[in-house]
Amino acid sequence: MPAREMTGAEILVEALVDLGVEVIFGYPGGAVLPIYDVLHRQRRIRHILVRHEQGAVHAAEGYARASGRPGVVLVTSGPGATNAVTGITDALMDSVPIVVITGQVPTHLIGTDAFQECDTVGITRHCSKHNYLVKDVGRLGPVVHEAFHIATTGRPGPVVIDIPKDVQVARARYERPGPVVHRTYRPRIKGDPALVETAVELLASAERPILYTGGGIINSGPLAVRKLRELAQLCGAPVTSTLMGLGAFPASSPQWLGMLGMHGTYEANMAMNRCDVMLALGARFDDRVTGRIDAFSPGSRKIHVDIDPSSFHKTVRVDLAIEGDVGHVLDDMVRIWRARALKPAIAADWWTEIAAWRARDCLAYVQEGPAIEPQHAIRRLWAAVRHRDPIITTEVGQHQMWAAQHFPFEEPNRWLTSGGLGTMGYGLPAAIGAQVAFPDRLVIDIAGEASILMNIQEMGTAAQYRLPVKVFVLNNEYMGMVRQWQDLTYEGRHAESYSASLPDFVKLAEAWGWRGIRIATADELDEGIARMLSHDGPAFVDCRVKKYANCLPMIPSGAAHTEMILKESEIRGELDAEAEALV
Repeated sequence: MPAREMTGAEILVEALVDLGVEVIFGYPGGAVLPIYDVLHRQRRIRHILVRHEQGAVHAAEGYARASGRPGVVLVTSGPGATNAVTGITDALMDSVPIVVITGQVPTHLIGTDAFQECDTVGITRHCSKHNYLVKDVGRLGPVVHEAFHIATTGRPGPVVIDIPKDVQVARARYERPGPVVHRTYRPRIKGDPALVETAVELLASAERPILYTGGGIINSGPLAVRKLRELAQLCGAPVTSTLMGLGAFPASSPQWLGMLGMHGTYEANMAMNRCDVMLALGARFDDRVTGRIDAFSPGSRKIHVDIDPSSFHKTVRVDLAIEGDVGHVLDDMVRIWRARALKPAIAADWWTEIAAWRARDCLAYVQEGPAIEPQHAIRRLWAAVRHRDPIITTEVGQHQMWAAQHFPFEEPNRWLTSGGLGTMGYGLPAAIGAQVAFPDRLVIDIAGEASILMNIQEMGTAAQYRLPVKVFVLNNEYMGMVRQWQDLTYEGRHAESYSASLPDFVKLAEAWGWRGIRIATADELDEGIARMLSHDGPAFVDCRVKKYANCLPMIPSGAAHTEMILKESEIRGELDAEAEALV
């Protein structure tokens, strides 16, 4: 496109079109009205009007994680920007590529405490991957292109562009730039060949290896997923994953151990503890995975592959750190393994040990009588939708962990949850974003009654755009995970964790034009789920589950992988021991 003069608002929209943006999630206000006026006069980019700016960012996250394309947010200055901060931080923690465009007061008013002014760049400096305050309209086009480059390359993350209102109406020439080459930001894609070769040798010689996978596998894309599965087949090692990595490796594989960490499986945690070589792929050794650091996999040699070098040795010292895109590193590892015709040295008793740990059947539950076990509700939901390859989002709490444990995933980009920040209210707007990306897919938000209320207003967004999202609430009337910790750590004192005033969710759903369904007993589960699925619009299921069910297995805070609580009686034992100690 030849260069021509435009307003800043027109430059922004033209640059977004050039970058392939099809959807913006946003909420208007005075400081972004010039941009909204331009959006109103064009048909190339669709705008989704949310009900709250936090919802806009979570929707953009859901869009990005389901589609693999960057999500885009547009909000006004002041409270518009500050309301977006939780979502921006969530995207930073979980490495989600989004670009958040905020309005700002005119440049001559910056610093005067003008109406709806805030220091957006200062506020977001530590919760974004990068941010900009654009004071020169001539720089706006290049900044937008650079922002998308930074958001989507290396370790993905949120980038904020703050645009004063006078810059939006000023004029300059815009010409689509060529490929972005940043002076200092140049992520390393290929791993050091010598280090990759050493990693292959360590893995091939391991007697008790394990592959520890994270969300970086999914962020890297199809190559990483394909090569992970190929390497696992070649080396014969068991595979486990963080919460964010679920779906990168098929849950139906006999090599799959389940999720690792605080609410992971017994076999995954024990195998991690007893392995002799650990290959960590696109994972960052967060505290929910490691448990007590000094007891984390104490006898293993640790190989860490990550595109973000700042993650090396941050919490766990490793023996071999390989900086690079995990897909390309895995591709090289597979190539080296095949070229050398290597054979794994796995000890005969490694899989025997794993089988014994699996035999503990740590995720087992018993469904008896009419009261619904939450695990059973998840399992019946999975049985009803597994053939439809759904996209699942969650809020945060017990329901999130039960979903991770009892809803198996075979492919990536089907599991969208808030991991690092643990943001209640994430699931519904994320489901909306995923549904916008894939209008014909089945998208279900597995929620808790407390979390869903955090962004319940986004039901209006789904209704306005006729998005057929489904919400499946496990309603135990408690902030369940808080209550569980209070039972374990605070002698059962349920301080403010009971939701004493809940709405009638069925009536609330109907008020927004959704289908509302209540499931009260176990024998109503299958019919209620079928009614939800048969509705061609948005549907909300209020599934009443047992109030005091605990999410197990569980590694207590500060404990080692080998100190898992597996049974309800063990939680009661902890409480009794604490009471006895006090006496």
